[in-house]
Amino acid sequence: KVATQEAPVVFETTAAEELLGDFFVAVDGYSIFRRASFLVGRLGETIAAPGLTVIDDGSMRCRVGSRPFDGEGLSTRRTAVVENGVLKNYLLNTYTARKLGLRSTANAARALTGAPTVGFGNFFIAPGVYQADEIIASVKNGFYVTEMIGFGFNAVTGDFSRGASGWWIEDGKLAFPVEEVTVAGNFRDMLRGMEMIGDDLRFRGRLAAPTIK
Repeated sequence: KVATQEAPVVFETTAAEELLGDFFVAVDGYSIFRRASFLVGRLGETIAAPGLTVIDDGSMRCRVGSRPFDGEGLSTRRTAVVENGVLKNYLLNTYTARKLGLRSTANAARALTGAPTVGFGNFFIAPGVYQADEIIASVKNGFYVTEMIGFGFNAVTGDFSRGASGWWIEDGKLAFPVEEVTVAGNFRDMLRGMEMIGDDLRFRGRLAAPTIK
């Protein structure tokens, strides 16, 4: 364990994917029209660091989340949710689009029973230009997160608090393993505070993210 402090945090790819999963809740059309997201009314505004681009694309070839059409029969497509830090789109099915006066982004998801919900195809953070080792080396004293534990994201306020484990970084090197730590903050600050995005994007499932500082 380490002492309570403010320090730079580097999220390894699998941990960054979990952050992205939390972010999806905030751009889900149901959260938006119910006013249960800190991103309500923010379309066209800068919500993140300039280097951040978040894409949903159900039309990619040979990916787990790819399909020819969504749960309502609309052709899947590429949707820029965040582009260079600017919130461009929410993810919508026809119901949430109609509620918001917008067009569906072909993100209807259908289960065996019930009405369609909103889902994602291949939801990912576009890769940056930094190698993972380069990102770690940029940190004098901070936390390299390899695993996120539990649930602690409030989409309404953006408050974030989740258990984590990984390695402590000292002078740009992984120094010793760390566990029983809570990473806490607010998603607004986390999005704006992204300093480095890695080039190591790999698709293992429908969510994908590179290393992020």
